[in-house]
Amino acid sequence: MDYLKTVIPSQLFAERGSNLVVINPGSANIRIGLAQQDAPITIPNCIARRTTGANLTPKRNVQDQMLNSQVTTAQHMEREKAYDTIASLLKIPFLDEELGNNSVPRKMGRVDGAAPQGNKKETTYTWTDVLEENPKPSSVLESSSEKGETSTSPVELENSSISELHSSERKYREYIFGEEALRISPTEPYCLRRPIRRGHLNISQYYPMQQVLEDLHAIWDWILVEKLHIPQNERHMYSAMLVVPETFDNREVKEMLSIVLRDLRFSTAVVHQEGLAAVFGHGLSTACVVSMGAQVTSVICVEDGVALPNTQIILNYGGEDISRCLLWTQRHHQTWPPIRTDTLMKPVDLLMLNRLKESYCEIREGEVEAVSTVHSYEDGMPAGSHKTKLTALNVAPMGLFYPTLLVPDVYPSPPRSWFGDHEDMLEDTWHMEFPRRADMSDGFYPGVSGGMPMWDSFPIFQNKSKKEYKIGLADAISKSILSAGRIDLQRRLFCSMQLIGGVALTSGIVSAVEERVLHAIPSNEAIDTVEVLQSRTNPSYVSWKGGAILGVLDFGREAWIHREDWIKNGIHPGSGRKYKDSYYLQAQVMCYMNN
Repeated sequence: MDYLKTVIPSQLFAERGSNLVVINPGSANIRIGLAQQDAPITIPNCIARRTTGANLTPKRNVQDQMLNSQVTTAQHMEREKAYDTIASLLKIPFLDEELGNNSVPRKMGRVDGAAPQGNKKETTYTWTDVLEENPKPSSVLESSSEKGETSTSPVELENSSISELHSSERKYREYIFGEEALRISPTEPYCLRRPIRRGHLNISQYYPMQQVLEDLHAIWDWILVEKLHIPQNERHMYSAMLVVPETFDNREVKEMLSIVLRDLRFSTAVVHQEGLAAVFGHGLSTACVVSMGAQVTSVICVEDGVALPNTQIILNYGGEDISRCLLWTQRHHQTWPPIRTDTLMKPVDLLMLNRLKESYCEIREGEVEAVSTVHSYEDGMPAGSHKTKLTALNVAPMGLFYPTLLVPDVYPSPPRSWFGDHEDMLEDTWHMEFPRRADMSDGFYPGVSGGMPMWDSFPIFQNKSKKEYKIGLADAISKSILSAGRIDLQRRLFCSMQLIGGVALTSGIVSAVEERVLHAIPSNEAIDTVEVLQSRTNPSYVSWKGGAILGVLDFGREAWIHREDWIKNGIHPGSGRKYKDSYYLQAQVMCYMNN
């Protein structure tokens, strides 16, 4: 403690953060970096694997495309009803309301004041070059170059158009990661996979668990090698802090921890909840943390550095749903150019819509319109530019409060039957799907040594499946805080709301949350004040930053799990190595912050 009183913060992070990797997987992106860095690297958590003639029937550009559903008539009617409710609140015309006098131009609410976002508005994406020099050994996945040399040459011969443009010394890349994977033309022989969807491991009948885990390992390994420059043979000198969203079940957390320790080969690791890390990243001890990610929104309350499990609420919508709603709104108002925009089959279109949403969408009264350039991405062709006037730009983000506007027809939650019975799932999966590896002892396989009970001793992970609600954000926040019990704590939490995640950057979101939450509190509750705290750190990565703080200040590291212990038998009750009580970490952090 004397050391904490005298050390300079930058010196502390430089000394203790140089060999600590903080990993924060979200519903669509992963934030990862060394704890000594000011900000993490944010990369789409996806991989595109090359397909061959043997598995091209039927051809799938996206692994999940068979899971998505069409919008039903009832959902469409509910969406239109929600639009009109929002329109009444924002004082704009209803969905099908015609202007009585077309000679009077509509009031333009241009978003020209957002100077930092100015460069984003005209971003044009290009198709990924899927070829590489041949031969070129892979630095990430072993033996991929040998597979590529033998299996890709027939495909190159069949694709004569590509062969004419590129020399015979080039071949298809076996794996493509991150944003590059999202910018692959649908005509190319690749299938895009997202191992995490709607806040869960993306396991389905089309995406077996073994493939999900292999893809997750491959993506994270590529980031460590190519972005952080940490090769596998040096990782025994590094520790990992895994900051997990509250949406994950304990089985899923266990699988990710196995990837970190067993496959990525970190020497030690520890797991912390995203909400708790966000509170520390903000320099607080008590708050209602509202995490608004790409595909999932969650709410959880933290009191004096301890997360309150009974206040947790999970909502199956996020920023990508707002982006798709933006497209639906423009098409309904006939402001979208006549181009083939498909957010499912062409992920690059979703990239474009996300950028438009970030640049132009805001929440405020009155008509919000803007002139922008929309791009079309036809198969293998350069991007086309279409200048258009976007309208009703304040409607889509209001879908957070009226979620029937955000029809979840794309990427529904993975079937929860996969996580319903943990013991049976372990028996089936570990004994039938996974091959045994030479470097794994028998003790690692849960059916053999009873490895699963280790999670019973971890109080921050509940055995029961996480309940998902179908309510608006304001109702969720009110319900969460009122579940905290004591009136004095409820009042503190209503005045300590913390918005995190990319959606928290939406202009006008703070005042909208305050107004809607105040209206959502039942009239019989003695609460008359609400407040969203001003963010001191970028909301999109405040949880990652909090994880870095927790890792750097945890001097004893008694809660950290060693790779050898995990591989042998996991962590069992009574072993003496459990997650440390959060009060201990809170005392360290508060001592540090008060100096």
